[in-house]
Amino acid sequence: MTSTAIAPPARRPSWAGRNYTLLTAAAVVTNLGSQGALIAAAFAVLQSGGGAGDVGLVAAARTVPLVLFLLIGGALADRLPRHRVMVAANTLNFLSQGAFALLVLTGDPRLWQMMALTALGGVGQAFFGPASEGMLMSSVSGAEAGRAFAFYRMAMHGAGIGGAALGGALIAVLGAGWVLAIDAAAFAVAGALRAFLDVSHIPPREAGGGMISDLREGWREFVSRPWLWSIVVQFAVVNAVVAAAEAVYGPLVARDRLGGPGPWGLALAAFGLGTVLGAFLMMRWKPRRLLLAGSLCVFPLALPSAALAVPLPVGALAAVMLLTGVAIEVFGVSWMTALNQEIPEDKLSRVSAYDWLGSIAMVPLATALAGPAQSAVGRAGALWGCSALVVLLTAAVLCVPDVRRLTRRTGSVASGGPDVSADAEGAVGRLG
Repeated sequence: MTSTAIAPPARRPSWAGRNYTLLTAAAVVTNLGSQGALIAAAFAVLQSGGGAGDVGLVAAARTVPLVLFLLIGGALADRLPRHRVMVAANTLNFLSQGAFALLVLTGDPRLWQMMALTALGGVGQAFFGPASEGMLMSSVSGAEAGRAFAFYRMAMHGAGIGGAALGGALIAVLGAGWVLAIDAAAFAVAGALRAFLDVSHIPPREAGGGMISDLREGWREFVSRPWLWSIVVQFAVVNAVVAAAEAVYGPLVARDRLGGPGPWGLALAAFGLGTVLGAFLMMRWKPRRLLLAGSLCVFPLALPSAALAVPLPVGALAAVMLLTGVAIEVFGVSWMTALNQEIPEDKLSRVSAYDWLGSIAMVPLATALAGPAQSAVGRAGALWGCSALVVLLTAAVLCVPDVRRLTRRTGSVASGGPDVSADAEGAVGRLG
């Protein structure tokens, strides 16, 4: 008589391999801490006697080094084992955020001290971001890559929403210093998880001609693909005007026309919920023409500015923000899937760095010019201008043939990631 072994039920989908699971868990931990820490940093500045301008200076102190060091971070992440770059960046964030927390808890922090420590956090993020994106993309492959990216983004957005809510509550109960300390601990835990990432599937990098040579090679990869650089140029402006609308005009409209900060907070919460729903949608929908579907979903980013220009009632504004959150996730998952299948694995972090740089470089300029623009054409005129730029640039990108024609592959991808089905089997036993 022959006995038949019954296979145990799978604990995770086939695309959730060991590296992917570690990366997702670490991202959730980090987002839970960092979203609350953003609120805590602002309150720490205000509680030390600073004003709105000082809060802006501390925020800018993080952005400037992020812009300055992104390309170096991308080149380094393609030269060294990416998980080591990520762990080193997490260690820097742990130390800088821990020192920030200690200053707030034990004394009277000075503005320059808070700016310096926040700048160190920006340096850490500049090195972490390209390494993280390259590591994630090298950890998934095949037809299920889009679903894996969608789940990863859904987990991150969900943690961000929960972290912001939890952070706000903890600031009220424990104070800003303890929330900053929790964020420092989150970086330590996330760094420990990332230390266990397996990079054995990534071929060793050949010795190159130096950092400048690496950056040039990444730049050639970037500019050789019209779909890539055209969308990055598009989002350099789109992200900038959206940031100006949300960071500057949104709070002002809420104060003057909608009844205060509560309605604007509700609208932002609706956007966050929309991103989670959009990622959930993309776990099930696989558009064949990746960038065509994604780019069409950029048009709704013009709606929040238009809604604020009117302005729409709070309920309608929240509905617009919800729709916008869903739409931007369709683009985000499609974009990550396109990068995953089209960019060679050994250049992923450098291309990611150019992508990041284009996405954030104009944001400080746009927020700084929001006030003068309002003085010149009025708040409604500035908001309608933001909407018009989103529509015009998105329409221009759709004129690029490669954006309309790039299709989803069903076989192996360029990134050369591991077979996640095989990797997941071992992962169940070690991490499940």
